[in-house]
Amino acid sequence: MLEGSILQLLSDAHKSSPRPLRFGVYYKNTLVALCHALEDSILTSNAAPLTITAFQRGKWYLQEADRYGEIAQKSRQIVIVASPDTGFAEHPTSKLANVALISLEPNDPVGQEWHLMILSPSYTAMVLCQELSETDYGPEGVPESDLERKFYGFWTFEPALVLETVELAIAHIGKYDPELQQTLTAQVKEITAQAASAEQDNLGEIVSRVVNYLQTSQHDLIADEMQASHQEELDINLFSNELQAFVRMAQLMELANTGNPMATAEVAALAEVMGQLLDLPAWQLKRLRLAGLLHGLVPLGVKAVTGLDEAPCCHLQPGIEVLRAMPRLQAIAHIITHQTEWWNGNGSPGAFAGEDIPLESRILGLVAHFEARVIQLLKEGSENFSREEILSKALADCQAQAGERWEPKLVETLSLLVMSLQQGLNLPIAPPRVTSGMWLVEPLLPAEAKNYQQTISF
Repeated sequence: MLEGSILQLLSDAHKSSPRPLRFGVYYKNTLVALCHALEDSILTSNAAPLTITAFQRGKWYLQEADRYGEIAQKSRQIVIVASPDTGFAEHPTSKLANVALISLEPNDPVGQEWHLMILSPSYTAMVLCQELSETDYGPEGVPESDLERKFYGFWTFEPALVLETVELAIAHIGKYDPELQQTLTAQVKEITAQAASAEQDNLGEIVSRVVNYLQTSQHDLIADEMQASHQEELDINLFSNELQAFVRMAQLMELANTGNPMATAEVAALAEVMGQLLDLPAWQLKRLRLAGLLHGLVPLGVKAVTGLDEAPCCHLQPGIEVLRAMPRLQAIAHIITHQTEWWNGNGSPGAFAGEDIPLESRILGLVAHFEARVIQLLKEGSENFSREEILSKALADCQAQAGERWEPKLVETLSLLVMSLQQGLNLPIAPPRVTSGMWLVEPLLPAEAKNYQQTISF
């Protein structure tokens, strides 16, 4: 990373964090589609955001300036950061009252970065990347096609992380324009004060937009014969980014519901170990782990769906409908959809009973409920009960519903797992590798495991 860049400053701040940042490599075409999706969500947002964006050079901003004129109408403030080119300051968008330009000096490391930061009381999103160097590209060198240029970084919806990065960006802007820095700081203070009571934008709709824009961008590239030789690599890149959108949404939902930023990873670990105790094959264990990471897309209180030709296999959850539209994730969508079925048939959305419920759904529903009970008990009585007592109480809740809500055999298996946890077993919990490879659930490399592995919170 470039010394003094926003990405480097943020990375350094999180080196010792229990949730370290996970970076990946993105094609330019992916970032264009991703940024367009996140930017266009401003147009339907419940609140006007502060938007800070870095384009590397003014010529890239000029390609988007008309779009930003429309976005400015829905924003309280836009800051465009770039190394200036001819026309950078002359475009009509640049002259709008709520649009500010920062002309970077030639040696400023931010000039090699691609940023999009959106901060409002109801919607936060961020892309934070910097372009690969010639050395990073390796023997093949810098690609001839502009859309095949690559960038290193990450993106997120997480409000606290977006706020932290916005503050870093404002401090950098202050080196060029102290007065603008003061204005932006005041706006951030106002936004954070309003966030607690604001109606949040529909994250499911935003994720659907991200996936649609990514897929459209991919189809356009495939239609270009120049991209034919890179189709497999582009497919992997597309799939990884689609998964990132869903995992980030699921993690944010878990954070809002439980206050535990690692809840999705913990459910995934519990589900995978349950599968191992049941001697499930590797392919089912992978599906369980991925379904665990995405299980929060379905609220535990969903109602049964009626009147749909596809019922009971589909239900009215936008995140699941988008998952089902992706061929590689149809099985995962099916597992997540039916995690709320009951063993006696009184659940939803399909009122399936017994072994008609997919096995992975039965496992996922049980461990997600167990995790939720543990978190609830920790909040209610962490001072009065030991870790072992809390685990026993959560297990007893599941045992009380064996034969009705949960399959008795799976409750027995969960009992063995809980006994092991009480005797000192620690399940390794690590952030998913959402930024590389076809499988979201690839295991960590040994070097990564040393840096990122942590144990389950209970």
